[in-house]
Amino acid sequence: LRMSRGLGDVYKRQIVTFAKVIIYRLNVIRQNDIMLEKGLSAQSRTTVTNENTAAAMGSGDLPVFATPSMVALMENAAMTAAAAALPAGSTTVGAEMNVTHIKPSGLGAEITATAVLAEVEGRKLTFNVGARDAGGMIGEGVHIRYVVDREKFMAKLG
Repeated sequence: LRMSRGLGDVYKRQIVTFAKVIIYRLNVIRQNDIMLEKGLSAQSRTTVTNENTAAAMGSGDLPVFATPSMVALMENAAMTAAAAALPAGSTTVGAEMNVTHIKPSGLGAEITATAVLAEVEGRKLTFNVGARDAGGMIGEGVHIRYVVDREKFMAKLG
């Protein structure tokens, strides 16, 4: 059985069109995999101990909650806020942190960091972050994270 040349061309066009539709749908699905919405939030908590003081971390010489410890707690809250809404195989990585450490917290103080997703621009996530102890706000700022594929990101290590 022989097909006429015209009929074969029709089938080729249909196959190409079908392939384009599949590729389009896959791209839409990939874009929609990231279901992050403004307002997502999470908290992380810690207690000030000798190990997370400025004196122990080398960021100062006093036995108070270290700024690097506060920043790490804020980053953890932001990572946690986004984690549940990410597609399988993805994570977020910190890229920028702009914070102010307003007041000290001493040994034994309970610290709570909060991150709220304020803006989503493709893979770029912008969080408003803050940290409090029993006396109120101890630090606040803005933190930027990016959504990445875990395997591709780790492959960059060489």
